[in-house]
Amino acid sequence: QVHVVESGGGLVQPGESLRLSCAASGSMTSIGAMAWYRQTPGNQRDLVAVVTDGGTTNYAESVKGRFTISRDNAKNTVSLQMNSLKPEDTAVYYCNVLVHLVGRPGYYNYWGQGTQVTVSS
Repeated sequence: QVHVVESGGGLVQPGESLRLSCAASGSMTSIGAMAWYRQTPGNQRDLVAVVTDGGTTNYAESVKGRFTISRDNAKNTVSLQMNSLKPEDTAVYYCNVLVHLVGRPGYYNYWGQGTQVTVSS
């Protein structure tokens, strides 16, 4: 069993910052890529940023230069620093991790429950 828990969402004004955090725990031997997605009502869940186990990062064009993803492999956590927030960043943000489970081959995909980010004046 693997648990993925996000924290750090909230209501901010345009131009302000927020930091999201995500922690994975459970019967894991290793974690591969860790990522943040976001979703607005009626739309698909879109990738915001991803960091591989080797530290390579990739971002959606809409957040490049404003958001920074980072991970702490010792703590099994991933964070998303969001600066210069815009109203269009409003969404539910989900943490996603690829996990290698104890005693099972391959990697498995796990999601957090989501955290609301609202950017509004």
